[in-house]
Amino acid sequence: MTNADAQPLMTHLIELRNRLLWVCGVFAVATLASYFYAAGIYGFLTDPLARINTVMPRRMIYTGLTEAFTTYLKVALFAGFFATVPFILWQIWRFVAPGLYGHERRAILPFFVMAPVLFVAGAALAYFFVMPMAWRFFLSFETPQPSNGLPIVLEARVGEYLTLCMTLIMAFGLAFQLPVILGVLGRLGLVTAQALAKWRKWALLVIVVVAAVLTPPDVVSQTALAIPLYCLYEMSLVLVKATQRKKAEETHA
Repeated sequence: MTNADAQPLMTHLIELRNRLLWVCGVFAVATLASYFYAAGIYGFLTDPLARINTVMPRRMIYTGLTEAFTTYLKVALFAGFFATVPFILWQIWRFVAPGLYGHERRAILPFFVMAPVLFVAGAALAYFFVMPMAWRFFLSFETPQPSNGLPIVLEARVGEYLTLCMTLIMAFGLAFQLPVILGVLGRLGLVTAQALAKWRKWALLVIVVVAAVLTPPDVVSQTALAIPLYCLYEMSLVLVKATQRKKAEETHA
């Protein structure tokens, strides 16, 4: 590698380092700010469980001396990352945009705009639809007044519950990035609509497996993730087809 080649490489590495430092700084500030609102975020995340009417009153417990404190830290990190996602995408765009042609920037920019919208949509689906239905399913196994034996009631650990909630919200938000990933790959020519149509059966199998891994072991939440993911896959196929058509028009223009 000549000095002329090494200089642009070092320039890109320095720029990447600076952008990573900015991301880390914004994430740290967002996490610190979120910690002061951790109690409110805790109330927001426990609301789907608190709203379910059952015979037994609901409460959270912790069995380790430091569990409540570390749980609030996890909540702050979760909220900090959630708030930093748009900034992360902006920094990625600012890093890659100078290396693209004008028509490539115009083609890829909508995917970066779409990414946070889809992330929030996936998180909202998990919070407002999947979690209430899944919690009702699991609470149906409570027997506070059994005919024989001891009662079975939920005494949820705050750390386990909030970790499950944050994992579900994050998993749905990231899973909803499928159209963005496939759309960008299609624009770069790494995948085609014909290939996506050919892989449809395998994609459905992978989606079912991913839904089973990312969600609790109940059919409701697994189906609630698998169906939207497959719809997003079909939407991605249409999106890649339109991208190919537009790319062909630009080539012949």
